[in-house]
Amino acid sequence: MKRRDIIKGIAMLPLAAGVASRANPVSAGRVAGGTKFLPGALTPGPQIYQSIGVEPVINCRGTFTIIGASVELPEVRQAMESACQYFVQLDELAMGVGKRLAEITGADWGMVSAGCAAGIKHVTVGCVTGGNPEKLIRIPNLEGFEKTEVIIPRSSRNVYDHSIRNAGVKIIMIETLEELKSAISPRTAMIYFNSEARGTLSLEDIAAVAKPKKVPILVDAAAEILTVPNVYLAKGATVVAYSGGKAIRGPQCAGLLLGDKNVLMAAWQASAPHHGPGRDNKLGREEHIGMLAAVEAWGKRDHDKEMKLWNSYLEHIASKVSGIESVKTTIKQPEGLGNRTPTLSIQWDPLKLHVTGQEVANELSTTKPRIALSTGGGAAVRTQATDPPVAPTTSLSLASWMMQPGDDKIVAGRIFEVLSRKRNPKPQEPNTTVTDISGRWDLVVDFFTSQGQHQLFIEKQDGKWLEGSHKGDFSVMAMAGTIEGEQVKLRSQYSVPGDSIVYTFNGTVNGDTMTGKIHMGEYLTSNFSAKKYLYKNPRVPVNIPVGPPLSS
Repeated sequence: MKRRDIIKGIAMLPLAAGVASRANPVSAGRVAGGTKFLPGALTPGPQIYQSIGVEPVINCRGTFTIIGASVELPEVRQAMESACQYFVQLDELAMGVGKRLAEITGADWGMVSAGCAAGIKHVTVGCVTGGNPEKLIRIPNLEGFEKTEVIIPRSSRNVYDHSIRNAGVKIIMIETLEELKSAISPRTAMIYFNSEARGTLSLEDIAAVAKPKKVPILVDAAAEILTVPNVYLAKGATVVAYSGGKAIRGPQCAGLLLGDKNVLMAAWQASAPHHGPGRDNKLGREEHIGMLAAVEAWGKRDHDKEMKLWNSYLEHIASKVSGIESVKTTIKQPEGLGNRTPTLSIQWDPLKLHVTGQEVANELSTTKPRIALSTGGGAAVRTQATDPPVAPTTSLSLASWMMQPGDDKIVAGRIFEVLSRKRNPKPQEPNTTVTDISGRWDLVVDFFTSQGQHQLFIEKQDGKWLEGSHKGDFSVMAMAGTIEGEQVKLRSQYSVPGDSIVYTFNGTVNGDTMTGKIHMGEYLTSNFSAKKYLYKNPRVPVNIPVGPPLSS
């Protein structure tokens, strides 16, 4: 999934001083006025992250939360700075902001949430309770509730529907129009639709069935640009949810909800500062005002000028690297409403430059100045196993809309240096002795505060290539990998609707033991130890009964 989903390499001085420049770092060991700071102390300014030992990155990927999403607009920061200096009653503030959002967008009402996912949770709870506080404080125990189910098309299932399931509802998954008609019942609280879904059902199809039955429809448009009038409300959505800190460039910890006022009032009741299941999704007066300021600014921004600027960044990078042997560049313009950024693809022949896109990306992301970008390719193409490699390609991909002034020059210089570096052809793989590790391995996985008992079954070993299965806590997963010398690398994936966890094992074999780490992507890393299972008395003759028990 390309949306939302490392800290942005820019730091802010106090608001009145504006944006700090990378070219003007704080003098080592000192702050304003010459005051000495303690080693490791937080130091405001362009070195704020480095002052605590964290190296920022240049964002050439996009509005991913993990690397900071977007940079707030100057008018957003100014509004938040003003808001934080005064006190206000939050219900009154929400009413004022809701009314103003409605005036700007043409929606019936507006609401600010603690991020898009929190907004989805609040709308779900509001649809389940209908605004009844006795029901609100019982969630997630829905015993005795009338509305206990949420319908989601299979194509709309994603990692963010945890926000819906947190309300304790039962998910009814459908694929066709007929299944939708059959699924709607008095228990249906709402229908959730992901704007990025590519299934057989359109929002208009769903609305045609749901509207007559008065079933609310929530559209998740987190990474999209704002449209005025709103395209999803026009197609029949009841509420549409946006991430505030992505394309709209509001506060990173804010979300925007637009739609039916009664539904949003029930959602606001379920939101902090009120107690109940939404209290843990608190946002302050600053986010309310900052989000409103971002929406106010949306209609004033010169979006064409922004697109031209973003393209100029990529054109500069493309021009810098295009003279390198076998390098080809392509700039692709955005389509649709989501992730509206131009992207640059840099492709080359890895057999000529002797380096793959993944190797280049690894170097750029781990050496200073760090650059976050995407990569692809790297393998030679064969029509048959015995054929020689044909037209191998590898690539880097850069998105420019979150790049800051001057980033293009830094990025162009770094990519040029890495790609133009002279390298020798990669040596042939050494003929290492391959250890036979086929069979069953019993694992102990050390999570942060618990242990898991897993099993690996190496069912097929063809030289260094391994195939088998990984038995986790709840399922058995297909697994594949390699062994080279004593080094074992394995990969499996646990998948359920909307979620997946990739297990990447990196271990060392020593006789009948194996130790190493399991990399689990966003869920971080765990240690594991394994022991090969020794089957007892494997050669046992089997007698086939000649008749029913006890008859012979």
